[in-house]
Amino acid sequence: MNKVKSLLLSVALIGSLTVPMQGSSFAGATSSDSVDAVNGTETFRVYVESNSKSTKNNLKNQYQTRWELTENGFSTNMNQKQFDALQKNKNVTVTKVDKVSLEADVRSTEFETMAGEYPTHQTPWGIKAIYNNSNLTTTSGGSGINIAVLDTGVNINHYDLTNTVEQCKNFTSASTPIVDNSCNDANGHGTHVAGSALADGGSDGAGVYGVAPDADLWAYKVLGDNGSGYSDDIAGAIRHVADQAVATGTKTVINMSLGSAASDSLITSAVNYAYGKGVLIVAAAGNSGPAQGSIGYPGALVNAIAVAALENRQQNGTYRVADFSSRGYSSTDGDYVIQQGDVEISAPGAAIYSTWNNGGYNTISGTSMATPHVAGLAAKIWSQNPTWSHTQLRTNLQSRAKAVDIKGGIGATTGDDYASGFGFARVQ
Repeated sequence: MNKVKSLLLSVALIGSLTVPMQGSSFAGATSSDSVDAVNGTETFRVYVESNSKSTKNNLKNQYQTRWELTENGFSTNMNQKQFDALQKNKNVTVTKVDKVSLEADVRSTEFETMAGEYPTHQTPWGIKAIYNNSNLTTTSGGSGINIAVLDTGVNINHYDLTNTVEQCKNFTSASTPIVDNSCNDANGHGTHVAGSALADGGSDGAGVYGVAPDADLWAYKVLGDNGSGYSDDIAGAIRHVADQAVATGTKTVINMSLGSAASDSLITSAVNYAYGKGVLIVAAAGNSGPAQGSIGYPGALVNAIAVAALENRQQNGTYRVADFSSRGYSSTDGDYVIQQGDVEISAPGAAIYSTWNNGGYNTISGTSMATPHVAGLAAKIWSQNPTWSHTQLRTNLQSRAKAVDIKGGIGATTGDDYASGFGFARVQ
């Protein structure tokens, strides 16, 4: 595998409606609500649309365009007065851009390890479980496959991740939509997710291992340090991944350990775009369980694999789906058909030990932690079967899940169910 950092950073976007407006300028350091430097009023992100090309172009000349995600629209920041004025224009539709957050995780500092210290264990329980090997000491696989982690950023200097980094980009900067060689993670979530997917144990092999350590990391910061971000930035990053995959001719898996309760049109369109380009999308089911119908978006979308979280304890002879893990609908049990709002696959997600943004390690829980186990597994399998399409890979993941039924946890039962989906997809 090519381990040269940032090798593909300069590859141009192709074939997408996604147009980042590099000349834009927004107040502040991140893409959060800010204050208009000229008028001294609070601004917020909006999406402006018009079926009239001339009207759209005129508006683009008036406002600082951030993203063009549709043929007839663009996103920008504006204050309430500007927003109210545009709403009165019958030729224009203007809506506030949704915010998307991390799938709230449960953090524990009991096992937190500081930078420079060796991990307490190199192959955490989730890695051993997905490899189905309690004696596992190292992992392998994923060569030639990209795992794009869309999250709070990644500490690319972490000893167990630095050799895997190929791209590092920031989509949350106020000054420009895409900043190369910038993906700082002051939150920790993104670094933890990346570790579970592809940590390689470090140059001396003494660190933590993820599922697919030979895969290449595309670290895309789409959420601010507070774990929240705008849906247009996330949509722009998803499309960017797809365009980069096409431009470089490489197989790519997107990991999104984030979500919201409601569907967002910009993200939905971007997911469909990326899936249409051959990218496999893996997303967290959400942490709003055990209530039915609680799968978050984009995980709930048909073109994304929604991942439920398993605990490291047995019930009814299998691992148990965590109570916090979001559920689908019992009415779809047993059909083995993915519909909107369904769980597809389960993976370890409770008390997961992985890399941390301080250069050390930490243990946290959530479907956010389950998702990279599946993304890493997908990369490992795809590397072994490079001629497969993303849909063939998805079918294989489903078959693996069916082979390891999950019967533990609220709603989990024999066969396809609304808690665990098809089951637990494993290496073997």
